[in-house]
Amino acid sequence: MWTGVLPAVTTKFTADDRLDHAEMERCFGLMMDAGCDGLIVCGSLGEGPMLSTEEKLDVLRAARQVANGKPVLLTINEAATRDGAELAKKAAKAGADGLMVVPSPIYHTNPKETVATLKAVATAGGLPVMIYSNRVAYRVDVTVETMAELADDPLFVAVKESCDDIRRTTEIINAFGDRFSVLTGVDNLAYEALSVGAVGWVAGLVCAFPAETVAIWKLMQAGRNAEALAIYRWFRPLLDLDVSTYLVQNIKLAEVLALGSSDRVRMPRLPLEGERRKAAEKTVREAMANRPELPAL
Repeated sequence: MWTGVLPAVTTKFTADDRLDHAEMERCFGLMMDAGCDGLIVCGSLGEGPMLSTEEKLDVLRAARQVANGKPVLLTINEAATRDGAELAKKAAKAGADGLMVVPSPIYHTNPKETVATLKAVATAGGLPVMIYSNRVAYRVDVTVETMAELADDPLFVAVKESCDDIRRTTEIINAFGDRFSVLTGVDNLAYEALSVGAVGWVAGLVCAFPAETVAIWKLMQAGRNAEALAIYRWFRPLLDLDVSTYLVQNIKLAEVLALGSSDRVRMPRLPLEGERRKAAEKTVREAMANRPELPAL
């Protein structure tokens, strides 16, 4: 459950700003068909903070419809720990297989508060938890020392490591062995993280390019690193689109060009326009024009 390619999926909207269930199921299904190992819904890429509780549960149900028994995780990124705990309970009742938990997306918790928040949400849901450690976006760093405070609790099973320092992956493994499954959460550090022991990839550009993402993972698992690296080098300009304030708009635009999907976003976001849109579209079109032939897996 805690290995392989786990897409952090986008949320699809209709022209009147409702959930587009049919398009979500279509796009989620493409990732399942490509060999992804599960789905993560309602995270930062899925515009989780802009969704109501009922909408989040609806997206979860849509993902479960097409997951074919593979795990579906709901992201908990509520501002108040009380609300996060309540959503965790509802996610469990709605059939989530696990949770990805952001410690504190608005208030920047200290280590004691971070541990207390994570434990409260995990206990309320009773589901296995992947900690979302992203000090760049959320300014709360789940350090090795913080993880040591959680190591005795069996509900904490994995970490999405997004601190943007590749050394952290080795530090976690050195400290805990295989106690926590370490998954990389930074698209343009994925090859590097997998090379030093990460056992999975919480991916973003997979939403538009699932086959290439899965190919890199499978080749590395087979020890065919040189072949994986060749695809990764082609992929890098696209993966850089994930490391941006506009990652949601960037990836939805990539889905438009690669999959014929929609780039509708929920305000306050607006779709890309002007020079920013031209630059992102150029990156995607150039990559598509030079798409590599994938080796047999």
